[in-house]
Amino acid sequence: MTNILTRSLIVPFVFMISGCSTSIEKKVKDSTYDLVWSDEFEVDGKPDPTKWTYEKGFVRNKELQWYQPDNAFCENGLLIIEARRETFPNPNYNVDSDDWRKSRKEAAYTSASVTTKGLHSWKYGRFEIKAKIKTQPGLWPAIWTLGANQPWPEGGEIDIMEYYDHSILANAAWADSQQWKALWDDSKWPMEHFNDADWSEKFHVWRMDWDQKSIRLFLDDELLNTIELSKTINKRGAVTNPFKIPHFLILNLAIGGHAGGDPSSTPFPSRYEIDYVRVYQAGN
Repeated sequence: MTNILTRSLIVPFVFMISGCSTSIEKKVKDSTYDLVWSDEFEVDGKPDPTKWTYEKGFVRNKELQWYQPDNAFCENGLLIIEARRETFPNPNYNVDSDDWRKSRKEAAYTSASVTTKGLHSWKYGRFEIKAKIKTQPGLWPAIWTLGANQPWPEGGEIDIMEYYDHSILANAAWADSQQWKALWDDSKWPMEHFNDADWSEKFHVWRMDWDQKSIRLFLDDELLNTIELSKTINKRGAVTNPFKIPHFLILNLAIGGHAGGDPSSTPFPSRYEIDYVRVYQAGN
């Protein structure tokens, strides 16, 4: 795996094997950033429990999948999030419930969502994720952040990457005056823009550069969106600006739901493959 930061100097490093992650004792520097956290997924098995935890069950957006840890594993230097078409009985099923999470007797798909919530969060920095996604109907892979210890959307949301509706999205959201309603700065790029018939067979690098003034979202060094933090002021809640507080990271593969589309013609299992996750912050 190659560090795409130009002008980087990699000094000697030591491997310390723990779980599915190789803990890398190294410092990667350019004139701006130091590497402060990473996962290279070099050890086969479950994701490193000191770095990742899981969302479970039916979670959001009336999506079709049941999230479970079994669908996330490390293999051949990659974190695999695997979506499967399989029936999973809903243990919370209640025929009389008005909550969609309980009113469904079963799920027709399973998948995984891994997150650093409760383990690691960051305010500002450069985030780099190298990954390969399938661009097929019904699939909704994402790389995103939420404000730590805050409700949505008052804590903010940064979508470093979403794919659905045959498009790549790069977005940010914060609180409108009404509860559960968000204001969005969104950017949508149809797949035709990338002019590559084999795009979904290749790995790509998503990057976020986040500082006190702006969030800039890139794909393979192409700038997709710039969010000016002077404009991201919450209209409700205890947090004035949700992009001036720490955020945690989420990697997930959703199926269907409000935006994911119809997966009925898509082949399963389907794999979302992550080569590395790296977080850099301003050096001294």
